[in-house]
Amino acid sequence: MEDIRSIPEVAGLDSSGGVVRLSPELDVPLTERVKDLIDCPEFRRLSGIPQLGLVSLVYPAATHSRFEHSLGVYRLALLFLRHLSHNERFAESISREQAELFIVTALLHDIGHWPFCHPIEDIRLAGVPRHEEFAAGFLLEGELGNCIEKDWGIKPRAVLDLLSGAVATPAERILSSMLSGPIDIDKLDYLMRDSFHAGVPYGRNYDQGRLIGSLCLNEAGDGLAITQKGKTAAEMMVFARYVMFSEVYWHHGVRSATSMLQRAFYLIHRDIARDEVFRLSQDGMITQMRNVARQPAARELLDGLFGHRRTLYKRLAQFSYYESAEVYEQVARRSYDWLVGCSDELARVLSSRTGGEIHGHEVLIDAPPVEKEVEFKIDVFDQKKDSYRPLEEVSPVVRTLAHEQFDDFVKRVRVFIHPRHSKSCAELGDLSQLLLEAAAGADSRSGNQVAQGSQG
Repeated sequence: MEDIRSIPEVAGLDSSGGVVRLSPELDVPLTERVKDLIDCPEFRRLSGIPQLGLVSLVYPAATHSRFEHSLGVYRLALLFLRHLSHNERFAESISREQAELFIVTALLHDIGHWPFCHPIEDIRLAGVPRHEEFAAGFLLEGELGNCIEKDWGIKPRAVLDLLSGAVATPAERILSSMLSGPIDIDKLDYLMRDSFHAGVPYGRNYDQGRLIGSLCLNEAGDGLAITQKGKTAAEMMVFARYVMFSEVYWHHGVRSATSMLQRAFYLIHRDIARDEVFRLSQDGMITQMRNVARQPAARELLDGLFGHRRTLYKRLAQFSYYESAEVYEQVARRSYDWLVGCSDELARVLSSRTGGEIHGHEVLIDAPPVEKEVEFKIDVFDQKKDSYRPLEEVSPVVRTLAHEQFDDFVKRVRVFIHPRHSKSCAELGDLSQLLLEAAAGADSRSGNQVAQGSQG
């Protein structure tokens, strides 16, 4: 048990020297081998990649970087290890070497991210890697991989495997659940940090210290659980996540900007040297995108986001599963190619109804992506009864917010329109039937394309 707590970085939690200060008033211990990692060019690039990308167009102070977030996640990794080292089952399962692997992986968990990574990943373009795959180039080649092997005695491939979830043993699954699970170091940091910088209270309204203090192993011994004393903190965390998605990450203004970026990237992605551009800072990537945007549609979209005058598209309509099930089921989780086709069809329908000329890129349909958010499934350990029960069974809050309403309510289907057409289109009233008509047209067109492809 003492072995994990004697790791220099974990022991550094109780030291006043060798620290860096993060907001809000958090000291992060830095050893020489951690400094070597964060001084590598591959890690330094994260300081030029804002954590929230386009969110700053709506919440101007949300400009914090993935560099800052990564240090916050690393600090939480140390707190998890220090607490869990007192748990006999955990200490018997996780060796010092595995704990050090977890520390390195926590620090480097975002190393494969590029600017606007998640919106671009969500449209699933051929040839665009997942950020976990993109991390391989940084970990297996160059200075960063050498530092991992020389200073830590860890094979960079082991870091990549843990990052990508390529785990097999119970011990590896424990570490993976601490890195990416219902209660993980990434989520605990980004909820708090994003909330702090956006200037909203939602992501901080739960007892993080009590939640960490309740962590234990699940009954199978291959993942995390919580004791009963952490139940309320876990419920509040679920609510914090729900509200952060509702009010920040899926705020209609943020999603308007996201839709504009996605359509612009869709139009220009074949002209971009992706491996080169994805290694740039956010400012560098914006410059490159604008340089290759030869089509007027792509230029207009990018100028609206990054030009001298911000011109975000207006919200014309929105539909959730509970408010408009028929529309939602027709549009949510469709491929991006289909959404583009549906937008084109809707632009044609709106043009005919308003008597104006509305181009396809001037109507954007934003919908929940194909993949759902990871559901909040974790067990609660009753120490008196020596039994485990799923949190959703003992908490109506979790059952309602984390399962029944999270994706289908927070992530709405929305229609955005260029401001020049917003007044004339708004006068049409309820767009449900028009959107269903456009969806039917998109289905017909995609079906014809499939049939023609099969004949060819």
